[in-house]
Amino acid sequence: MPTLRWPFRQLAQIWLVLIGFLIVHQASAQTTADTSNYPSQPVKLVVPYPPGGGADFLARLMAEKAQTKWGQTVIVENRSGAGGNVGTESVFRANPDGYTLLFTAQPPLVANKSLYAKLNFDPDIMTPVSLMTTGYSVLLVHPKLPVNNVAELIAYAKANPNKLNYASQGIGNAAHLSAELFCSMAGIKMTHIPYKGTGPALADALSGQVEVYFGELATSGVHVRAGKLKLLAVGGEKRLPDYPQVPTLSETLPKYLATVWQGMVGPPGMSMAISRKWAGLVNEVLKNPDVLKKLQDMSMIPAGGSPEDMAQFMREDRERWSAVIKASGARAD
Repeated sequence: MPTLRWPFRQLAQIWLVLIGFLIVHQASAQTTADTSNYPSQPVKLVVPYPPGGGADFLARLMAEKAQTKWGQTVIVENRSGAGGNVGTESVFRANPDGYTLLFTAQPPLVANKSLYAKLNFDPDIMTPVSLMTTGYSVLLVHPKLPVNNVAELIAYAKANPNKLNYASQGIGNAAHLSAELFCSMAGIKMTHIPYKGTGPALADALSGQVEVYFGELATSGVHVRAGKLKLLAVGGEKRLPDYPQVPTLSETLPKYLATVWQGMVGPPGMSMAISRKWAGLVNEVLKNPDVLKKLQDMSMIPAGGSPEDMAQFMREDRERWSAVIKASGARAD
């Protein structure tokens, strides 16, 4: 019987295929092992803002749901400062083992790179997890201001350049960028008064220390309903179902759009398996009727999605706001 002889090159190719298969199989098994018992110790969610804002509320909601689901302690730590940079940097430099994550609004991940001459972290290489909610800035004014719609506000601002003050939760925050976009498109000048968080910004808007505030209905809705603030317009593409009488800003300034969102990321190099496990929990939580009712009451729109969805969303948002920041000349240094 003739002896079968395999050419050396063919044998080498077969071995390479087998080795590649074993590596992939081993990596897959390791990934499964890594997440099957995760988390096995307390997890920390860092919120780079003071307590009381939308990101803080949602982070605490996720912490509660994660503890119930996984039976492990999840701590929310507020580390505010420098427009969200302080808390974000702490997560950027954390061990990428999945036990320290960031729950934040958009500024440190999409805007601050264009606002600050230097950051001590690179938001582009942080590990995306998932969006949780989106929403829109709303244009609010103090009742003492003699305007009842967007056109009247623009006319008043043009007649009184730089005499109107607008509040924000800090340089680079959604309120700041929404107002800068508004001023740029309307051709007006207002004076920016930055605060350290939603609480003090909203307090001075309510007292009349500042006349204009681009806020969120999650925190300002109760004051609108009480008549303590006037809601002139919403920054979205459509009118809000709960406020059908309130126009969008784009009805006066075509193509105006100011989004607000909250989501999670991890440090650079964090396992995508852990990222997907958190994303899965976010999507599961967003199917809960009680959670959906809370979000609706706060005019927050559930988002969810995969880490890939989060990465793409951040890229697009970063490009959009970098153009706004460049046009406005806004700087944080």
